[in-house]
Amino acid sequence: MSTLENRTIVMSGGSRGIGLAIAVRAARDGANVVMLAKTGDPHPRLPGTIHTAVSEIEAAGGRAVAVVGDVRRDEDVERAIQTAMERFGGIDIVINNASAIDLRGTADIDMKSYDLMQNINARGAFLLSKLALPYLRRSDRAHILTLSPPINLNPQWASSYLGYTMAKYSMSLTTLGLAEELRPIGIAVNSLWPQTTIGTAVVANLLGGDDAVSRARTPAIMADAAYAVLTRDSAACTGNFFTDEQVLRDEGVTEFDQYRVTPGSGALDLDLFLDASAPREERG
Repeated sequence: MSTLENRTIVMSGGSRGIGLAIAVRAARDGANVVMLAKTGDPHPRLPGTIHTAVSEIEAAGGRAVAVVGDVRRDEDVERAIQTAMERFGGIDIVINNASAIDLRGTADIDMKSYDLMQNINARGAFLLSKLALPYLRRSDRAHILTLSPPINLNPQWASSYLGYTMAKYSMSLTTLGLAEELRPIGIAVNSLWPQTTIGTAVVANLLGGDDAVSRARTPAIMADAAYAVLTRDSAACTGNFFTDEQVLRDEGVTEFDQYRVTPGSGALDLDLFLDASAPREERG
């Protein structure tokens, strides 16, 4: 499958950042996007709502529907699934993009925040994948793509942010298990994670402000990598924990400076859950 034309995507989150970039990239092929997100109204500190996201997707050449809802609620996820069936007649791709982050250590994090991460990241990814399965079975190129990291058992990560690590690795376990469970029926299940930090509001707010953003790449690199994965043969490409840079190198990309927030030389920041020994691009 070399195009996403007329393919229907159900995505959790996506009002801004990486999720929106992935949806807009798919829309350039003429994909259909059903977006489930809570952002029906503007956030006081963050740009974009689900409605502005839909406008961007349609401006890029796709068709889109906003479903204002919460991936933690079974009825909202079911409504997004049914909207995809009613508006577009099927589901080809599920993208588990919605995620919550709190990097406080065990002594400092409150259980409300812990539960929020578990319910959005772990339960949300499982639920959306589960409820979409009957409809994905009908697609000839079905794919579940989850934005979660390789499961790295270096204790550095769990010891630094145990609550967040547990929540993100639960998303990755969903990929690990579903890939094998669904392999016999040809539904691809993969995870994708940034090799370096991505210059989003999360990086700005939690990892060092404008200086951290200047050492990051733009969401476009994740969008191009997701597109490359989603256009591969779903019967053959499954059970992988990809990084964006790895995917694009496999596609023949050698110039990465185009993806930097601040073009030019200088080290980029490796993303969370990737060890410093992992290959990284320092000069674009």
